[in-house]
Amino acid sequence: MSLVALPDWDGNVAAARALQDELSQQVVLRDDFTTPLRTIAGFDVGFEDGGATTRAAAVLLDAQSLQLLESRIARVPTRMPYIRGLLSFRELPALLDALALLQQTPDLVFVNGHGIAHPRRLGIAAHFGVASGLPSLGVAKKILIGSHANLHDMRGAYTPLRDKGAQIGWVLRSKLKCNPLIVSPGHRVAMASAAELVMRCVTSYRLPEPTRLADRSASRRDQPRA
Repeated sequence: MSLVALPDWDGNVAAARALQDELSQQVVLRDDFTTPLRTIAGFDVGFEDGGATTRAAAVLLDAQSLQLLESRIARVPTRMPYIRGLLSFRELPALLDALALLQQTPDLVFVNGHGIAHPRRLGIAAHFGVASGLPSLGVAKKILIGSHANLHDMRGAYTPLRDKGAQIGWVLRSKLKCNPLIVSPGHRVAMASAAELVMRCVTSYRLPEPTRLADRSASRRDQPRA
């Protein structure tokens, strides 16, 4: 992992945004992962100790059966406050530590958050992908930026999410009678593949299994939820 992708936080918001613009130019928006997929990882972040500790969860699943193979937790001191648009600088250190705890390197990574569906096209999934070099995509629960056409009320339906005329992701109906997911490529994943890859990992819940299980672990919830 290049230290340039995650410098020490010095409170300089303008410099961090400039670095996002620079790193976004390194994002690769074409499929560049092992096929057929063997393993898929899911990552999410929570906080402990009143926010002083960042808790990152990593889960590794068999790509065909979606069986859980590994589950790891990394805890690091929280390096900076929440600043809208700079979430990745806050969460990435713990996520990379959680990745290092996995016994296998995943073929594809799902991150709870945005990929390029971000004002500077570098959400947490894209930043994670550039920093780690791994194929990644973002699965978010809410729109950060962009607009979309009406979405059909049918499981598996998706429509483009656009910002300033450019497509930055998909709005995906993963489960009926639930709010849609916001799916966007992070790194080494094509726009055309992102929604299909997510639906391949959806069972009876709203979230795909990699981020659903990571979400449970990061939030320390014992019971599954949609």
